[in-house]
Amino acid sequence: MPATANVPSRAAEDYLKAVYKLQRSESPVSTTALAGKLDRSAASVTNMVKSLADQGLLEHVPYHGVSLTEAGELSALLIIRRHRVIELYLIEKLGYSWDTVHAEAERLEHSVSDELVDRMAAALGDPDFDPHGAPIPTSEGTISERALQKLLELQPGETGVVREVADNDSGRLLRLAKLGLRPGARVVRGEKATAGQPFPLIVEGEAVSLDPDLVDAVLVERSDG
Repeated sequence: MPATANVPSRAAEDYLKAVYKLQRSESPVSTTALAGKLDRSAASVTNMVKSLADQGLLEHVPYHGVSLTEAGELSALLIIRRHRVIELYLIEKLGYSWDTVHAEAERLEHSVSDELVDRMAAALGDPDFDPHGAPIPTSEGTISERALQKLLELQPGETGVVREVADNDSGRLLRLAKLGLRPGARVVRGEKATAGQPFPLIVEGEAVSLDPDLVDAVLVERSDG
């Protein structure tokens, strides 16, 4: 297994992980977006970006933004692997609920070794996805991304299967679970709703209404029905 780059701190790991996730929608990643994602000041972001660039983990073009180097992407993916394996282990082996594991994994991901995470993954049968449907990177630092759509992108009457839900809000996860919106659930979009109004949806044959903040938390794969 390749060694993780010599990342000096929890903060640095958080930066690499944030850049990786932001790169999915914008590249290079602006320092403004990075500051917003991490709730950091512009000055602290500038200092950390410079440090990570000096280590060869980021490429930084002033006034344009940052992107991960090959070494930085490997480090980010191994951090993400730790987080997602830990989440699943806490649920499958220790009885945690899916709304509590994110915060616990955020703390543990910075202190466990990659060897321990590999052993945890093996004990789980080397799973492909975490409890919220996100793909788990391999120990070699590769990841299988899927072409998913936001729930809002389904057309009225169109069918989809929930594949992934945002995991960073425990209250929202509890509400999603209550509505049956877990990975694997089959959904059909109802009629178009007015902006800001509850979103009509059929979940496993049952009509429900989603609050606007829940709609953005769900990613689906279109289905033929």
